[in-house]
Amino acid sequence: MKDVKRHSLESSFSRVDSVESVKKLENVHRRRLKIRRMKYSCQTKVHGGDDFSGGTKTERREIHESVEISLSLASSSSSEEEDRSWKQKDEDEDISYGSVSVIGCRKEMEDAVSVEIGFAVKESEKCDFFAVYDGHGGAQVAEVCRERLHQVVAEEMERYGNNDVEWEWERVMEGCFGKMDREVAGNAAVRTVGTTAVVAVMVAGEIVVANCGDSRAVLGRGGQTFELSSDHKPERPDELMRIEEAGGRVINWNGHRVLGVLATSRSIGDEYLRPYVISKPEVTVTKRSSEDEFLILASDGLWGVMSSEIACQVVRKCFKGQIRRVCDGVGNQTSRAAEAAALLSEIALAKGSRDNTSVIVVDLRGTLTST
Repeated sequence: MKDVKRHSLESSFSRVDSVESVKKLENVHRRRLKIRRMKYSCQTKVHGGDDFSGGTKTERREIHESVEISLSLASSSSSEEEDRSWKQKDEDEDISYGSVSVIGCRKEMEDAVSVEIGFAVKESEKCDFFAVYDGHGGAQVAEVCRERLHQVVAEEMERYGNNDVEWEWERVMEGCFGKMDREVAGNAAVRTVGTTAVVAVMVAGEIVVANCGDSRAVLGRGGQTFELSSDHKPERPDELMRIEEAGGRVINWNGHRVLGVLATSRSIGDEYLRPYVISKPEVTVTKRSSEDEFLILASDGLWGVMSSEIACQVVRKCFKGQIRRVCDGVGNQTSRAAEAAALLSEIALAKGSRDNTSVIVVDLRGTLTST
């Protein structure tokens, strides 16, 4: 009988110790979460409704009730800080922009962003270059494109502009992407590595977008949303037909993939998947308007969890001051475009994006110098 009582007491103490241990772990988790929430917060004065339906119940309730939204994105470690890059308007520049790259839940940062203000001249007008590269298999090709593609475009624009032919942006950009792909193909060490690329070249009266892959360019104009590129997904009917006519297959293996491997049907690099995956970009030329508000370029880390319409709503509210973002007291020092880019990346993470997320937001208000 004594042994039974002793065993019962020992079991009780064991349960008490277990409960206390769980409580300690919970308290530690709460403290860590509180610290992170103090570092990144934003506040909205309008109802988000179903616009942010991908978050947790708490996040949805906070946004819907127009109270403070806390995003556990920050870290005091220097390694994570290095994964986050900021850019905004310089005093001697004519255009305001913001860019951010966040590693998210991935082990490696494979995205890259490129911003080159005044990188070329066309008809005495300076041109600006913006690009987002979403690497896969490694970051090598994305990094090469970040360092090289704008130079290729500038060289091609200069060469093409010296010829007495009608200017065709589609031919120019196709030639640049093809040259970039051939340069990458010359490196046998990266045959299984590639990157998507969405590029926007801005001249005074035009926005030229060349897209190869599933990153995306979106224009906010007059309160409306305009997609300036179409995602190259293997299941897209015309892309599926092209792949099958070339002798390839699209297999639904954790999502539609070319040969069951790659989740995009166009890219720079990926030589081992030719001719099914091609580097030819789709090019759009959009005439500028006085109603232009902003341009968003982002990788699918954003578009996988957020529609173009919602992204434009977020940027528009940020520009109007209806969403205020505070980052360790730095929020008031950044441009609206930089705040909007960071806010989009944070919301993407809060909505469950597990991919690298890169975003560029360009403020177009008041930048049209000619029609």
